[in-house]
Amino acid sequence: MSNVHQLNTTMNDEDPILEQASDWLTKIDRGLNKNEVNAFQEWIHISPEHMETLLEVAQMWEKMDDIARLTDLFPLTNTKQKKLPVWLGAVAASIFLGLSFSFLMPITGLDVFSASQPQVIVSSQFIYQTAIGESNTIQLSDHSKLVLNTNSLVQVNYSANARVIELKRGEIHIDVAHDKSRPLSVLAGGQVIQAVGTAFNVQLKAQQVELIVTQGIVLVKEKSVAAFNALIDTNATKLANNETSVLKDEKINLVLGIPPQAQVVKVDSLEIATKLSWRKGMLIFKGESLAEAIAEISRYTNVQFELEKNSNMAGIKVAGVFKTGDVAGLLNVLAKNFSISHEQISADKIRLTYQGS
Repeated sequence: MSNVHQLNTTMNDEDPILEQASDWLTKIDRGLNKNEVNAFQEWIHISPEHMETLLEVAQMWEKMDDIARLTDLFPLTNTKQKKLPVWLGAVAASIFLGLSFSFLMPITGLDVFSASQPQVIVSSQFIYQTAIGESNTIQLSDHSKLVLNTNSLVQVNYSANARVIELKRGEIHIDVAHDKSRPLSVLAGGQVIQAVGTAFNVQLKAQQVELIVTQGIVLVKEKSVAAFNALIDTNATKLANNETSVLKDEKINLVLGIPPQAQVVKVDSLEIATKLSWRKGMLIFKGESLAEAIAEISRYTNVQFELEKNSNMAGIKVAGVFKTGDVAGLLNVLAKNFSISHEQISADKIRLTYQGS
């Protein structure tokens, strides 16, 4: 089974999918009625190519913001979503199932960073954490904007010499406020990711750190947290220009002990928009395998999915937009469009079984 959902459809136009995608984007822009919502849901599930073409048209027309409206159309469910509350001035960036609060623990103190300086320099330290299925947007003291994805933990340390964010778990996106004299550094998995004024996304995975640059230039160097923090005393935290550079619309997977230069790859804006769709509370799939889609969806819920070991199931491709954390909606789509049933094994475990031929 190579498609998400099979429908008997006859298309006689020279470029029918592009024409249909353009038509649907126009309708989404002005708002869909109930019948159009049902028709759109059927159209998008015919083939992964439909979703990919729709995103390409949205990108060409600079209508990517309209794609955020698709979270109201997928999955086929009436599950209600609640917005996260405002927490100490940090506005929630996404919509999830259920109400949750981010954890914020401020720690402030006085540190002397240099014995040669007669005055005491004040430093600040904050810890921000999100639960599974939650995201949070934080306006930092230097006016940088930090967005935490699901199940993420960071420690923010600001001093007179440095702006340092240590990513201990999860994924973040940061818009860096420009300060040439005090670069902002993200420490993750034994890597230093540094920028003066730009925007980038960092995900800490089991075996690597994924960096995507959305604006400007970012420098990368392998260095432990302890080694980097030791440089703060000497005001030597700024990376040299000959370090590995990652430019706008480039991605790199950083692995300890492997030189990063050859790992930098170019990514188009469509792929970036898809990858970072979590910031708007949605997940976009353009033909990934069911196993890959389930693994990504599982990041946003405490429920564990067990896939039946079936070759037909492994070949299923997923295309569509899913609300993060909406398990009921996911199961509804799997049953209706994939012929996949589910069995509740326990409160937090679901077994998926393919019913097709």
